[in-house]
Amino acid sequence: MTAQNELRLLPWTGPEGKPCYLDTDDRQGFMSRLADHIEAEQLGMASELLGQALPVLDDETADLEKLRFVAAQLAGALRDVLRVATSRGSRLAAPE
Repeated sequence: MTAQNELRLLPWTGPEGKPCYLDTDDRQGFMSRLADHIEAEQLGMASELLGQALPVLDDETADLEKLRFVAAQLAGALRDVLRVATSRGSRLAAPE
């Protein structure tokens, strides 16, 4: 198994919003591939959301409810993207 500092942060949370980690040496195993797929989906959805949110944010007539909805969706997407970035950053090879 991997060393403690090599646990992979997964792109989802567990009960009570706590982070989930994967302890494996197999980067091509089922859970690793599932995590890779979910990360790709989260990044793609964040990109699509940004494209949909910009017109709403540019609309000076958008009502408060719509703006709050967009803000909540953007905050969720940002949370997911930051988790992916943290996970991927921790897996980069450290310079020797």
